[in-house]
Amino acid sequence: MIIIKSLIKYFNRGSINEVLSLDGISVTVASGDFITIIGSNGAGKSTLLNCIAGTHLADGGSIQLGAQDVSAWPEHKRARFVGRVFQDPLLGTCAAMTIEENLALARRRGCRRGLRMGVRSDDRDLFRKELKKLGLGLENRLKVGVGMLSGGQRQALTMLMATLVPPEVLLLDEHTAALDPKTARQILDLTETLVAGRQLTTLMVTHNMSHALRYGNRLIMLHQGRLILDIEGEEKRRLTRDDLLARFYQAEGEEIVTDRMLLG
Repeated sequence: MIIIKSLIKYFNRGSINEVLSLDGISVTVASGDFITIIGSNGAGKSTLLNCIAGTHLADGGSIQLGAQDVSAWPEHKRARFVGRVFQDPLLGTCAAMTIEENLALARRRGCRRGLRMGVRSDDRDLFRKELKKLGLGLENRLKVGVGMLSGGQRQALTMLMATLVPPEVLLLDEHTAALDPKTARQILDLTETLVAGRQLTTLMVTHNMSHALRYGNRLIMLHQGRLILDIEGEEKRRLTRDDLLARFYQAEGEEIVTDRMLLG
């Protein structure tokens, strides 16, 4: 479970360029929730994930992961509990290392590291088994450098690395936005399979309203740093694109012409 209370985050605080990115957001994420997060430009979507991961420390409020208050924890300490996939496929892997070496690092996340073989035979057996599930043939390319893979292959590998040791929470920050539509759909289907199969608590920021409606059991909408919609279960399954736009108009009293303006 994740409990976020009255979270506040400023950028450039005290300057003429001060921005209030998160304005007292409170939300409780139940174990196993798969939440899609949408909102307008500057709504605070990525900032929320960055605060959970510890990339940014909040200026107010608290974040609790399980039974632990992690509000003051630095990013590297939270990394034991947090899996993350970014928009850029290049960020989640090391191009200079092989597929098996990247996976070996992922398998040892949060563990003590001593002087021993980086990749062992039992590692390779596990890696082949897990890579085969991706359906990309990567199980036969363990010693290939990751820099030789396509963007879609690297993002699929990153998804596997982020979940190989199931994290307390998986954070997906527009992780298909840089991919072509066909590859994006493949990565989203893989995401759904991994999240369901490993019962991962997941927060997924997306700029695509159709994806927000189709995936996950719960949807939240942010605007100007505030939470303006939180909907789940059967109510979410009945939602349409027009419903979401209507909710936004009702909450803000603003005229939004297209969903691109809302979700850009």
